Amino acid sequence: MRNALLIALLLLNAAPIFAAEEPSGCDKFKWPIEHERAALTAPDRVKLTSGAELAAVPATGMTFTLVTPAEARLPTPPERAPKDGTFAGFASFKTVSKPGIYTVSLSAGAWIDVVQNGNALMPRGFSGATDCDGIHKTMKYEMSANPFVLQISGARDNVVSVAILPSE
Repeated sequence: MRNALLIALLLLNAAPIFAAEEPSGCDKFKWPIEHERAALTAPDRVKLTSGAELAAVPATGMTFTLVTPAEARLPTPPERAPKDGTFAGFASFKTVSKPGIYTVSLSAGAWIDVVQNGNALMPRGFSGATDCDGIHKTMKYEMSANPFVLQISGARDNVVSVAILPSE
């Protein structure tokens, strides 16, 4: 009986964790997203396929065509294993315009890994919201001018827009 009571109390305390949802609406992001949202929805987005190699990060957004995780052959195992039925891809960049903080933003839900100097960079900040047309989440990374790889995994759709912009 005592164990059952303990388990019930633990489950009740855990309920808010399982019930938590992402905030809804464009005004729910932790920082302004107008620049990122504009890049993700611009008509002149650069079109990429998995495995693309670019000399530099485009000044606008990118439309990324993804493939199955097996076909993607990500250079580094993602921090979060992709679920069955999802899509993945990567692109290599020789440099960013200058070292500093960059936002990496996505139009839809997916896992992002930024790999530089052989290590997955940890985001310095994260913000996301549902029901905001054109943008789903944005993360901030401190990047050097060295080459890096952007990996996307766990996407529900095979096309996602991405923007990598200097943080304002």
